[in-house]
Amino acid sequence: MKSLEELAAIRERMQRIVDTRHTDGETVRVVVGMATCGIAAGARPVLNAITEEIARRELHHVVVSQTGCIGLCQYEPIVEVFVPGQDKVTYVKMTAEKALRVVGEHIVGGKPVAEYTVGSIR
Repeated sequence: MKSLEELAAIRERMQRIVDTRHTDGETVRVVVGMATCGIAAGARPVLNAITEEIARRELHHVVVSQTGCIGLCQYEPIVEVFVPGQDKVTYVKMTAEKALRVVGEHIVGGKPVAEYTVGSIR
């Protein structure tokens, strides 16, 4: 970054990608753990992959947000998906590639990717 203008342009671009609307009962929420443990484990590329894929697919019913510590630091990066009327699904040890599969199969297709969930940890 070389200037405040460049920083402002990056901020504006990211705000367009990450929709911060309030949920309305039909909106799918995707929450990425972005505390220091998550960031150190690679949460930023996961967040970027999710937001870019949602924008690419023009999924206007999906809101992506960040949160602090989810409390399972050893399983970071963590992504939680909240679909109205369904139980929350917590994905662990995420990567950008896994995140793309979650968007395609869970958010678009309606079927959680079981092998990435907190319930699959042994």
